[in-house]
Amino acid sequence: MEFGIFILEFMKLSYWEQNTWLSNIDVAILGSGIVGLNCALALRDRFPDKKIVVFERGMLPSGASTKNAGFACFGSISEILEDLTTHSETEVIQLLKNRVEGLQLLRKHIGGVQLDYRQLGGYELFNTNDTDLFEKCVQNIPYVNKLLKNVFFNEKEVFSVQNDSFSFKNVQKKLIFNRLEGQLDTGKMMLGLIQKCAEKGVLLLNNAEITSFSVKNDEILLEMNNSVKFSAKKVCIATNGFAKQFLDADLQPARAQVLVTKPIPNLHIKGTFHLDKGYYYFRNIHNRVLFGGGRNLDFKTEETTQPGLTERVQFELEKLLRTTILPNTPFEIDQRWSGIMGVGKQKKPIVKEVQPNVYCGVRLGGMGVAIGSSVGKQLAHIVQFNSSPEGVLGVL
Repeated sequence: MEFGIFILEFMKLSYWEQNTWLSNIDVAILGSGIVGLNCALALRDRFPDKKIVVFERGMLPSGASTKNAGFACFGSISEILEDLTTHSETEVIQLLKNRVEGLQLLRKHIGGVQLDYRQLGGYELFNTNDTDLFEKCVQNIPYVNKLLKNVFFNEKEVFSVQNDSFSFKNVQKKLIFNRLEGQLDTGKMMLGLIQKCAEKGVLLLNNAEITSFSVKNDEILLEMNNSVKFSAKKVCIATNGFAKQFLDADLQPARAQVLVTKPIPNLHIKGTFHLDKGYYYFRNIHNRVLFGGGRNLDFKTEETTQPGLTERVQFELEKLLRTTILPNTPFEIDQRWSGIMGVGKQKKPIVKEVQPNVYCGVRLGGMGVAIGSSVGKQLAHIVQFNSSPEGVLGVL
């Protein structure tokens, strides 16, 4: 019995640890991805004297912030047309504005050099059997360009048709080019956000999963790693695909699998590329092909918060590399990984107060790089203390 007590006590935090990191917390942010850290920075600007602590379940952000392809995009033409079937024209324009504004905010926070940002343009490819989709997209280029004038006021036409100069196989001979699409390094992006948070006195705890919380009077009682208990005045949920455990909302996890080749001499691919309505995507990174997607092969299996790889998706990624992207180029796979996104029937993020003093900024719909910064800022601006003069904002 005494030995059991000793083990229990040994697992607890010291007085110093508890007092420094887990006492008198004004805002606890769950998730250290792009939303969580941008929320922390915006909260620091609003409340210079508040104690802000970010809790991350993994060693690094566990969702998709550092596991995506690094596309600085606002949507391929087929994705925009697909959105118009489930959203009004006004809603789609607002979605596009949010994505562009989010990318601008990200570049303002971190800087293009730190992000390794490059605007090389983006291309959409269409399989040879997707003639109807290709023709539909080409016919709608003038219409979509007109919509985008509500977003890029002083820009010329965004989408155009170009010949395939990359020697792809089994796709239409022409590609649809988006001249404003860019790419960046999401590892450097997150490092920059972490550094800015540290400079501004935001505390970040890794391997610190919040397993449960409850609202009691004017405070939130939280439990970390199923053992350590503490409280905070406010809680911001920024765990996106993992948020279902805390929320009753139109939100599902969506796993995305990715691979990257070893360096390929004289790799001719430049820019970002979308295939099959954006369910596949690839780019050149350090003369390697980074290739992800395939969730549409088995939506149910990929509706999970468990990281991992499946033979079906990985086989298809390699097959497309051999037959379509690099048909005449030998390659070897260097690394494989997966990330967890948050999706729903609607593309609009959920940014709202879900319980007294508990707020969320989730459901980024695979557009985390584009809208994560703006969602984090929006999340911070609905947090209210008694002395807060700002008004409350709702769902984006």
